[in-house]
Amino acid sequence: MPIPKKANKWLQLISIPAQMGIVIFLFAYLGQYLDEKYESENYVKIFTVVGVFLAMYNVIRQVNQLNKDDK
Repeated sequence: MPIPKKANKWLQLISIPAQMGIVIFLFAYLGQYLDEKYESENYVKIFTVVGVFLAMYNVIRQVNQLNKDDK
């Protein structure tokens, strides 16, 4: 039995927060690793902000794609 289109849309919307959390966490973890390796305090801040922007870009892209598919 195929999944209805409306249910598929809800599954995609529900997964967005998890995707955002994973992207932000990975970038913050990379920044923390670089801070420890190079004895700095700036990498974690920079990489976390980059992760937030990439996560937001991904959300906007996914929502626009969902709206385009809906039409």
